[in-house]
Amino acid sequence: MHELWLVSGKRCLIMRTKLSVNINKVATIRNARGGNNPDIIKVAKDCELFGADGITVHPRPDERHIRRDDVPALQAVLRTEFNIEGYPTRDFMDLVLRVRPSQVTLVPDKPDQLTSNSGWNTVTEQEFLRDILNDLRAAGIRSSVFIDADPRMAEYAAMAGTDRVELYTGPYAHMYPTNPEAAIAPFLETAKRVKQLGIGLNAGHDLSLENLKYFTDVITWVDEVSIGHALICDALYMGLEATIAAYKKCLTK
Repeated sequence: MHELWLVSGKRCLIMRTKLSVNINKVATIRNARGGNNPDIIKVAKDCELFGADGITVHPRPDERHIRRDDVPALQAVLRTEFNIEGYPTRDFMDLVLRVRPSQVTLVPDKPDQLTSNSGWNTVTEQEFLRDILNDLRAAGIRSSVFIDADPRMAEYAAMAGTDRVELYTGPYAHMYPTNPEAAIAPFLETAKRVKQLGIGLNAGHDLSLENLKYFTDVITWVDEVSIGHALICDALYMGLEATIAAYKKCLTK
């Protein structure tokens, strides 16, 4: 994302990666006691009010956090981009094709998987992904495919017809505290290939206030990051408004 700003009377180009806030953890807290506290609709609207560029949810088959009926309720009130993540079962595809969010991010999670911890093998799953991506394109929904930091996976995702890829940044976050340069090296290589392929670039998983700025300072063309767990943990101490502001500050160049 590029914006023109006046700084000391001069026109300056500001590059900013969009921040999509994943509210799954808020729904987890709600579901722990039943009822509607915290109210995820209000939380999502407040995230937008506080500066989030989008909202991400990942409705899983067991509905342990975001429930299926949360999805159309959110779509009805959101004013920024709505990103829905998930494994493309028939039920999932029926839901997203009915709701028509801004973006659908395809992840290779098994139904009982705790969290997304690997990307698609876009070589072996080429035909399967192509059919799903065709359905999303026909519905006017931007698509993103969750991949590991591997240029070959990006190439085959592009061949399948995706609009974007999302880099699984768990390994980067794990290595960052001890060796930032080594941690980001495979991601930079893959991101360069993504740019050459002419598709968009997202990133997500275990990104935090500790490691986010370095990632997007090195890979300046990231379109969007999706952050949930770390952001909600920070908000427990800092408050949601201040936390979103802190994350957005990391993303402004």
